[in-house]
Amino acid sequence: MPERQVSLSDSAAKRIASLISQEGDASLMLRLSVSGGGCSGFQYGFSFDNSVQADDHLFERDGVKVVIDDTSLDLLSGAEIDFVEDLVGASFQVRNPNAKSSCGCGSSFSIG
Repeated sequence: MPERQVSLSDSAAKRIASLISQEGDASLMLRLSVSGGGCSGFQYGFSFDNSVQADDHLFERDGVKVVIDDTSLDLLSGAEIDFVEDLVGASFQVRNPNAKSSCGCGSSFSIG
């Protein structure tokens, strides 16, 4: 079975580092999760965490750490987390090759 990976774009790593700096706690990591819900069946969750659980996987870029639980990683394998700024605003986006469709808001997806 190929190794499951999630990557961070340069802009996402910089933005996460900036947010962690604002929080004032260098031990923080970005926790990315997938849960049921949203308009397409699954939704992404972003939060800061400073602990790693037994079923978590840790990914790192430029000193920024992302932690993802094993179940979420099944749905995120091969995905890239990006931070995009445009005329509409700024947001994190998940480019997920496992998503068959996603809603217009970009925060939920389906795999069916």
